Amino acid sequence: MNVNEKKIGKIASVLRAFNGRIPEKAFFSAIIVAAGSSTRMGAETPKQFMDLDGMDVVARAISAYQNSEYIKEIIIVAREGDKPRYEDYKRIYSFTKLKKVVCGGATRQDSVLCGVEKVDEKCEFVAIADGARPLTTTEMVDKVCRMAFDFDAACAVSRSYDTVKIADKAGFITGTHDRDVCCFAQTPQIFKLPLYRAAAYYAKENNFAATDDCSLVENIKRKVKLVDVGRDNIKITCPEDIETALMIIRKREGKSSPSIGG
Repeated sequence: MNVNEKKIGKIASVLRAFNGRIPEKAFFSAIIVAAGSSTRMGAETPKQFMDLDGMDVVARAISAYQNSEYIKEIIIVAREGDKPRYEDYKRIYSFTKLKKVVCGGATRQDSVLCGVEKVDEKCEFVAIADGARPLTTTEMVDKVCRMAFDFDAACAVSRSYDTVKIADKAGFITGTHDRDVCCFAQTPQIFKLPLYRAAAYYAKENNFAATDDCSLVENIKRKVKLVDVGRDNIKITCPEDIETALMIIRKREGKSSPSIGG
């Protein structure tokens, strides 16, 4: 391929991304990870099952992928005792794309692989998501899908509006990053299936512990396209996150005063 052909190929890729065209037969599988213990919530109910304005946190997360035109199947990675709850969700919310519920592994990294190993044989891309991100919208999912289709790997992010300081273990500043190039990683993180498998198994063989799924792909020197989806796509980690999520939901619905539990 000569230089001109390479340029034409890049331009075509950009145009496809701009136009948002993905062939109807393209097969995206969503792997929603909800096998955590929720220790930081300090509550008896795991965070994924906490009520958020009349709907469980994880059910809200699932709905964004259920309604995506690109997602063809949903696989939940859960704790063993939680499986019956997902059967209830299928019935209550008509989650027709929810095909399997599998048990997680010792770490999140292992848990994702448990889900990836169960995808349909037609799967081309895996969309890996946190079950504790109830404010992910279908529009966000579709936007990241389109970028992944064009660039093989894409990650939902929010841009940093604050100055980012790097600290040492004693809590002193060691450097400052340019906030214009800093992002906060979110989910979905979407990858071409062979790429993700190669990255995941390379990490496993070399005892590489990743902080997120993009780190696995970065570890084998492959690029990941960043997709800004805004700041609302928060992860429920601490009790105050529930209150923040309720405020965002009420704002989206045009309502005023949020109230916990609906």
